[in-house]
Amino acid sequence: MATDPICGMYVEESPRALKVARNGITYYFCSESCLQQFQAPELALSRLKILVAFGAILTIPIILLSYLPIITDMKLNNYLLFLLSLPVQFIVGARFYRGSYDALRMKAGNMDLLIALGSTAAWLYSGIVTFSTGFFGSLSQTTYYETAAVIITLIQTGNLLDHITKRKASEAVRKLVSLQPQIAKILRDGREVEVPVERVQPGDIIIVRPGERIPVDGVVVEGGSAVDESMITGESMPRDKKSGDEVIGATVNKTGMLKVRASKVGQDTVLAQIVKLVGEAQMGRAPLQKLADRIASYFVPAVVIIAIVSSFLWYFIGKIGLTFSLLAFVSVVIIACPCALGLATPAALLVGAGKGAENGILIKGGDVLEKLQKIDTIIFDKTGTLTKGQPSVTDIVPVGKAAEKSILYYAAGAESGSEHPLGKAIVEAARKAGVTVPEPSNFEAIPGLGVRAEVDGREVLLGGALMTKFSVPSDTLYMEAWNRLQDQGKTVTPLALDRKPVALLALADTVKDEAQAAVASLKKLGLKVIMLTGDQEKTARAIAQKLGIDDVIANVRPEQKEAIVEKLQKEGRVVAMVGDGINDAPALAKADVGIAIGSGTDVAKETGGIILIKNDLTDVVTALELGKATVRKIKENLLWAFVYNVGLIPVAAGILVPFLGPSIYQVLPFLAAGAMAFSSVTVVSNSLLLRRFKPSI
Repeated sequence: MATDPICGMYVEESPRALKVARNGITYYFCSESCLQQFQAPELALSRLKILVAFGAILTIPIILLSYLPIITDMKLNNYLLFLLSLPVQFIVGARFYRGSYDALRMKAGNMDLLIALGSTAAWLYSGIVTFSTGFFGSLSQTTYYETAAVIITLIQTGNLLDHITKRKASEAVRKLVSLQPQIAKILRDGREVEVPVERVQPGDIIIVRPGERIPVDGVVVEGGSAVDESMITGESMPRDKKSGDEVIGATVNKTGMLKVRASKVGQDTVLAQIVKLVGEAQMGRAPLQKLADRIASYFVPAVVIIAIVSSFLWYFIGKIGLTFSLLAFVSVVIIACPCALGLATPAALLVGAGKGAENGILIKGGDVLEKLQKIDTIIFDKTGTLTKGQPSVTDIVPVGKAAEKSILYYAAGAESGSEHPLGKAIVEAARKAGVTVPEPSNFEAIPGLGVRAEVDGREVLLGGALMTKFSVPSDTLYMEAWNRLQDQGKTVTPLALDRKPVALLALADTVKDEAQAAVASLKKLGLKVIMLTGDQEKTARAIAQKLGIDDVIANVRPEQKEAIVEKLQKEGRVVAMVGDGINDAPALAKADVGIAIGSGTDVAKETGGIILIKNDLTDVVTALELGKATVRKIKENLLWAFVYNVGLIPVAAGILVPFLGPSIYQVLPFLAAGAMAFSSVTVVSNSLLLRRFKPSI
């Protein structure tokens, strides 16, 4: 059995099934409506918006005319109700008839079939009462136009909300694609020529100036620069590139000009592979398997059989007449109509989502909530998720008697003309310390080596490679301090004045204030916590040790992150992934639940099922708790709704007739209406109890 990627229904993988292949994957559909939504989501969304608006405009006056004495002439009132309900039943509700036809053709039952049966029975019975007064004897002039209209409009509104959520997947992929430059500057016959990136061929030499994105994957053949690869690797520090180093398409060249030989173009680039992974993971992940859908294949035929059998039994054996026998059939189908079921899930989701928003948590759908309660493994990206994502000066170790402010004065002065993130961090540290940053002279940024400048007439050298180049001496204590800082996962930048060592400056991406408390709370809940990062092993281990994370996987690319998530899932684990960057998007999409940090990229936020607006990691704990509470309410609501349906079916079938006689049908319509109202009020009231939810952290 396959799963419909749109509605979540189980579909038999037969030759006659509705199906379509995309990216080498075959998707099966329960109806033409789901197939059309998959193939043309924007068109389907536009049509559904119109249908929902049209249905609401007609359903509101139907409800008013049904329950308020606006028109005292019952016959005229019923005629007006018939005219208003006709387009709701057969235009707004057309998809349920198409879905029913597809289900019958596939010899399966689905919610479309149940909705069509119930709403049609209510509407058809009402039509007969309207135009054939006395057909059902003197039983009742009660009509059920509002029941049919409300069911159809409500469920179509739920479908609209589902459409809007699923559209995020395609938007995320489009934003990924937009990161690639549209134009590449290549060398042709010694001249620089601009061409569309699609026309770049392997072997072409591409010129990339500072501030530009690298068009395709390639190898540096000339020049040196620092390249920001955080969107791919997650590493906050730009990587120095020189001749022979590989560069990745869509990453940003920061400082120097590069000449790059194209090696991978088109669908072979790393960015294209990320786009493919995100798309496949989004489409391949099964949506919420609603309890109503899972048992619909049994419930729908059971209801129809009970309705037919009860009608025949009362006619042929009970001898109660055609009128009462028809009412038995109609009553069973109307009673079984999923009015409370229609409210069970959306009511709880509405309150749960509202409570989440109050706490800075956006939850995208019921499938996310269903999975949240089952999570046993949570994976964190490092950079920008557990850490602040920006380097800062963490240690200043003097060599000799140099004062800290004096060290920052010369270091910041030399770096004040630099665009490198490490240089900016040093300047920022000086300003925070109240140091006035001087203007350097003879400034020179040497790619891959460091910075050389003159400050107040003194030669300033910053950078480990420059110490070797200019033969700056070092002693044992100096090297011990350097090694100790590096073992802590920090980037060490030595400072020399007039070619004599003055200090070591250590820089690192610092952890978020609430990260340690969040990790501790998750471990108390019994979850396995893993750090998964593209950063270096030593840096990752140092951060993990501070936070109390035992499992660390470092030096991984985006496609490897996705593969690691998949591996854990195959081991039977239910995985949540917390991330903030483009490099996290495939893993966020592949995980059972993707949790995106609100300050992260749009792609990460749209591929995540949960968005933490406040950028606060303690909200991960809150989201898990809220998800469990909401799913508990949904299950309670569904249980009540099914108990109501199943419990009243015997009454509708006539179980009380032997005791009270056929005249029970004179009051049964009113009892049914009251029971439906009570059921709906119960479901909504139970859902509103979620407003009492309070985070534990």
